[in-house]
Amino acid sequence: MQRGPALRTKVLLVDERDVVQLGFRELLADEPWVEEFLGARSAHEAQLLARRHLPGVAIVGASLPGSFALDMCERLTTESPRTRVLLLTSEPMSKRRARAAGAAGAVPSTWHGGEIAGAARTVALGMSLFTPESESAPRILTQRELEVLELIGAGATNREIAAQLTLSPNTVKEHASTLYRKMSARNRAEAIVRAQELGLLR
Repeated sequence: MQRGPALRTKVLLVDERDVVQLGFRELLADEPWVEEFLGARSAHEAQLLARRHLPGVAIVGASLPGSFALDMCERLTTESPRTRVLLLTSEPMSKRRARAAGAAGAVPSTWHGGEIAGAARTVALGMSLFTPESESAPRILTQRELEVLELIGAGATNREIAAQLTLSPNTVKEHASTLYRKMSARNRAEAIVRAQELGLLR
């Protein structure tokens, strides 16, 4: 399981809209785990960038209809097998269908930028993230909450987590309480089960 400092990687965004490209470029500019932002406005450009730069994660925007997005996912993973694809969906999409196309995750395009960045980070770490098609889907965890969750899943105590992440035990407790609330979990055990159901923990 990935722990410690964020692994830096290249991020490819596939979306034909200039405003989306600019927004994500600014959003990801300050993310410590992003080595380079690559923007593609067409399938052809996306394939060329994937082949040339081998990005760690590709975000396929909602400007592409469902079937085209799945086709784009297959093309990207063919050009760069190590690239993990996160689909932004504007309509319900089954987890089985997205996985069959090679996607490592699929989340609603209605999530705000920070949540989508967190989802991309989750996928880049080698995990999967497919939200349920219900209104009860939890909000995406922040990078720090994800790190705390990973260590909880590994069986670490709050003090051990605090030492590894250089935080105070009280701060760890606050992060844990917040992630429990987001995941509708009452304790560690429920949080771990819920995380496994969502593909946040392997």
